[in-house]
Amino acid sequence: MAKFVPQAEMPLSDQVRVRREKLENLRAEGFDPFVQTKFEVTSNAAAIKANYDAMAGKSVRLAGRLMSKRGMGKVSFCDLQDSTGRIQLYVKFDEMEEGSFQRFKKNDIGDIVGIVGDVFKTERGEISVRVHEAVLLSKSLLPLPEKFHGLTDRETRYRQRYVDLIVNPEVKDTFVKRSLILRELRHFLDGKGFLEVDTPILTPFEIGASARPFYTHHNTLDIDMVLRIETELYLKRLVVGGMDRVYEVGRIFRNEGMDPTHNPEFTSIELYQAYTDFHGMMDLVEEMMKTVAMKVCGTLQITYQGKDIDLSHWERMTMIEAVKKYSGVDFAAISSDEEAIAAAKAHKVELPEIPTKGAILAEFFDAFVEENLIQPTFIYDYPVENSPLAKRKPNDPAFTERFEYFINATEFGNAFSELNDPIDQKARFEKQVADRLAVDPASRAQVDYDYVTALEYGLPPTGGLGFGVDRLVMLLTDSASIRDVLLFPTMKPTDLEKKKADEQKAAAEAAPAAAPAPAEEKIDFSKVEIEPLFKDYVDFDTFSKSDFRAVKIKSCEAVKKSKKLLKFVLDDGTGVDRVILSGIHEYYEPEELVGKTCIAITNLPPRAMMGIDSCGMLISAVHHENGEEKLHLLMVDPHIPAGAKLY
Repeated sequence: MAKFVPQAEMPLSDQVRVRREKLENLRAEGFDPFVQTKFEVTSNAAAIKANYDAMAGKSVRLAGRLMSKRGMGKVSFCDLQDSTGRIQLYVKFDEMEEGSFQRFKKNDIGDIVGIVGDVFKTERGEISVRVHEAVLLSKSLLPLPEKFHGLTDRETRYRQRYVDLIVNPEVKDTFVKRSLILRELRHFLDGKGFLEVDTPILTPFEIGASARPFYTHHNTLDIDMVLRIETELYLKRLVVGGMDRVYEVGRIFRNEGMDPTHNPEFTSIELYQAYTDFHGMMDLVEEMMKTVAMKVCGTLQITYQGKDIDLSHWERMTMIEAVKKYSGVDFAAISSDEEAIAAAKAHKVELPEIPTKGAILAEFFDAFVEENLIQPTFIYDYPVENSPLAKRKPNDPAFTERFEYFINATEFGNAFSELNDPIDQKARFEKQVADRLAVDPASRAQVDYDYVTALEYGLPPTGGLGFGVDRLVMLLTDSASIRDVLLFPTMKPTDLEKKKADEQKAAAEAAPAAAPAPAEEKIDFSKVEIEPLFKDYVDFDTFSKSDFRAVKIKSCEAVKKSKKLLKFVLDDGTGVDRVILSGIHEYYEPEELVGKTCIAITNLPPRAMMGIDSCGMLISAVHHENGEEKLHLLMVDPHIPAGAKLY
């Protein structure tokens, strides 16, 4: 006699085969589960447990997924999971129709069933449902994983969120809380007299803001269109039109890097209130955050990733005050761009593309201040250079009435006294676009002259605020990554998905039978300009002191507030992660570099960049072509192990 092997102990392929055989047998017997169209439900797991005294002995109808089975004879216990939780089922041979009992015994974990039974307590006191009738509503053809959590499976959890929700109740709790947070945000704003509105997601052109957009094409109009990077300009048009308090819960799209706090598409809330300023927005933010946290968490003393956060107290500092506090440099005493440049060089702060005093102040803030803002803090009075839509301070036009608020060293929102001078706004837009084109001649950024026209009709004094919903959800659910609070985060295709896509593409390209085989790519180096070779010799001993090593890129992410820098975490063969910063974000996105094998100099002294110690240098090849700099990170054979030394 063959030994009985429990299905759960079979190889996955055998488990799948057994489940499909069961389905075919059911169909042959006239019990195809997939023809079921409806099952009347009168109760659920949570309601039965919460109201046991009233429901004891009562007949109930409930439906859900089988999550466990215990007992194989004439009596078995099962756990049924529905949208509200789990409840035990008691299944006994003589309390069901025989055929129904036998079919129920063949059900697998993961199957979705409808149950008719009465509520009771077992001898051990567990609230249960005594089953009288069971209907298979859907057959699970794939077994649920037994261990579906932990860092090793995190990518799979994101890709197969549907399974993650089934087997990890805490994940579902996070998204229930997300829904509650959004509801309370809406309730708060509605209670303040704000009107929720919708504005276009597809816009006619790219504005001059620094965020990189996604492009698409409208076939009927035969025009390129842009997925919005903000909702601001449309919402302020509505304030011009007399809608004094408006907000939008909107999906935003930015074609930029990905890291624990950034996803290419995310949810923001932007709101605008006529006849107030950024101080009014500050007060509104503080009240809103306290209200929502208390409603959702029941306290203003929360813990985020091991840090205690006190949402009851909010500090307020100007950017100049904050930079002086944490760097020791007083920008109030700096009177020129040249002095600011000298201060940046002295403190090893990265110079912005256009090195003005205001722009350098912002770089100092990024390098010295942000990492220290653990408790809720408002930073206000931003330089005009990086605040193109904010109103200038009447007593100091080099700065604007703008604030950002920070928690746990992360920016959570941005607010202005909105610029309503159409002449100033037009000039700033035009400068913003010109600066953008100077840095990136291929940019398609344009001035939104229609918005300027709207301002010419008159925008009242207005306070505006924008903040990311996802980061707020991360904070209030103690989630480490934005992917943990997005049901379906953006993911890099798997090797299998990429292979299939490449095969489909190749098949499509090869479809014309007569098409010749593609010729080997010919690279034109005729326009390449390289730097002159050094004329001076370097003695061998000096050269040999440089330690060149093969390194594996374990992770890569964009450095906050830096347009150029990428942060690499590298395996250099020592067993200790090495961090190197490299200014190559213009040429590569972080996700495309993970897993590559590169070359680094490992014995350079640490260099502080944006508040991060960069321990070494990655080697790139640089040349010029038609006056434009080209860069290629040096990548080598992946068979070379981490730590291999170059001679």
